[in-house]
Amino acid sequence: MKRHILGIATILLAGMSIVGTSWKAVELPHSQQEAVKAIAADSLYNQFILNIYHQVHLDSAGLSEQVFEKALTGFYNMKYSGLLHAKSILTIADFDQESSKKRLYIIDLANRKLLMNTWVAHGQNSGGDKPSSFSNNINSNQSSLGFYLTGEIYNGKHGRSLKLDGMDQGFNSNARERSIVVHGASYVSQQSIDQLGRLGRSQGCPAVPAKLADQVINTISDRTVLFINNSDQQYNSGFLNETLAASVVLNQEQFFAAQVD
Repeated sequence: MKRHILGIATILLAGMSIVGTSWKAVELPHSQQEAVKAIAADSLYNQFILNIYHQVHLDSAGLSEQVFEKALTGFYNMKYSGLLHAKSILTIADFDQESSKKRLYIIDLANRKLLMNTWVAHGQNSGGDKPSSFSNNINSNQSSLGFYLTGEIYNGKHGRSLKLDGMDQGFNSNARERSIVVHGASYVSQQSIDQLGRLGRSQGCPAVPAKLADQVINTISDRTVLFINNSDQQYNSGFLNETLAASVVLNQEQFFAAQVD
């Protein structure tokens, strides 16, 4: 969404106000009224996203506004669909960035805080330091893009781990069958970066530093959203419906509080 839409919406809304308060009322055709409302809602939603983005200081943490916008839009669409529980936690693995960067962001949306910012591995067949290939196929050993819901905690070969459900058909829907989970790994560390020039790689799991695994799992468990991003890929999702996300936001009290900032 383009920032200049806010100015356009303001002008259009002012025009509606003039028409509405004129002694000789002239109503816009229904289709034009709906267009104005859509532009205004889009503008307010964009401002809402920017407010959170800057309050959480995601710019200084290295996450782009565009990636955050996609992830937050998916969060609100999944919330609208009744898929989430009580936690307002959004996790983003930004595979636009190299593995040597701390590209995992765990965000508390309710309190506008960046809870954790750390390393996360990608699949060994997705690329070297920066992934470029993604797959939903079994035994591909590649990462899968898209929106996930966090599932059950269990103890497996990597220790305490967190199951994931891929929500995007064709992109990550085989996550359960592929055993794509959040787990700790020794190769997700500064030592690996020093030795290899990058992190070690997984079989497709978003592996995190071993010493932080319990904290990550405890924070994002219980049906919260994980979004794995790569902007270079031909990825699409029904959860990227900005119109629906905007309507969810505009009906929440926290939206109005955000406008006072």
